[in-house]
Amino acid sequence: MSEQISKQKTDATGRLAIVGERELAIGYRLIGIDDTFIVNDEEASKKIQELYSSGEFGLIIASDSVRSKIPSKFLSEIEGSIEPLILFLPSLKETTEEDKESIAALAKRVLGINIETS
Repeated sequence: MSEQISKQKTDATGRLAIVGERELAIGYRLIGIDDTFIVNDEEASKKIQELYSSGEFGLIIASDSVRSKIPSKFLSEIEGSIEPLILFLPSLKETTEEDKESIAALAKRVLGINIETS
């Protein structure tokens, strides 16, 4: 019986799922990841729970906007999980003023040009 459980876990380690807004999903789809899911705010938590409990994935990458939609009890469970591992990436839409300033400073240093970030 334990061999069967181990086999199921090792089968899942090769699959990767992406969950998030359109830009994130399309980017990964363009590099060949088939299991990409574009979700809106209402679907986000449900899709993560579905992928997490399916046992089919070793790694699930989701945008930070998805993280905020997950109930705290389930969030603490998945943050402690190793298999599947769930990683949250910052969204392109969620840049802060600090991020804009650092991009402008980098452009100034590397390219020698000023970029307006307002």
